[in-house]
Amino acid sequence: MPSSRPAAMPDPVVVTRPSAQAAELQRRVVAAGRHAILFPLLEIQPLPDQHALRQALRTLENYALVAFVSPNAIDAAFAARPDWPHGVPLAVVGEGSRQALQRHGVTPDSTRIFCPVDPDQSDSEGLLQALDLAALGGQPVLIVRGETGRELLGDALRAAGAQVTTVAAYRRVMPAFDEQRRRELAGLVHSQNDWLVTSSEALRFLLDMVTRLNEAEAVAKMQQQRIIVPHMRIAETARALGFVNIVQSRSGDDGLIAALQSCS
Repeated sequence: MPSSRPAAMPDPVVVTRPSAQAAELQRRVVAAGRHAILFPLLEIQPLPDQHALRQALRTLENYALVAFVSPNAIDAAFAARPDWPHGVPLAVVGEGSRQALQRHGVTPDSTRIFCPVDPDQSDSEGLLQALDLAALGGQPVLIVRGETGRELLGDALRAAGAQVTTVAAYRRVMPAFDEQRRRELAGLVHSQNDWLVTSSEALRFLLDMVTRLNEAEAVAKMQQQRIIVPHMRIAETARALGFVNIVQSRSGDDGLIAALQSCS
């Protein structure tokens, strides 16, 4: 006789992007039939002094290429210079950045946009493969990035002879860890969830917050939760931090959702 026992509900999914950027991924998690919990691990803040950013953006027409390292860099740059000139060649590292450009009215119809050819390598290495480095020798290039980050893109362009200017457009900080957040995190640590984490820095902030709970075995319990990450570098960070249940997805939201569904 068939069992009437109901099927087990899938684990909730913790979306860890900054609040302002989490809505679409949260919607897609729900559309995939999962319960989504928003718990931002990063907060994006404008720089208190934007003089250097505005100065660099004042002469955009002089650059042979403007490269953005993230959607946050794009949003901050367009906020600092709303009258963005068409025709300046741009470079981005992933689908999220292409979508951010589109939100600001910049498409391949009006602007040449360089991006990684392989969608599964949405990073600086992939972007470098898509650029004609020889043609950029001796040319001015602007890189718009966060206050901290990898130096690989700038170093490689300089090695190719480009005249590189790097400017910070925003900063990433850990959200305030108040009593409400402490209770939320404690509840998540002591239950079973799938975590979508799209930044190595976010992982480090997560473990820092768990440590601040000052609970026996909290860190070990967190390290055993399943985390889904869209890049090999984030997976490496997770392993270094002691996480043991790591799923590496393809890049972009499509990859995260596909990995999530395969884990159901």
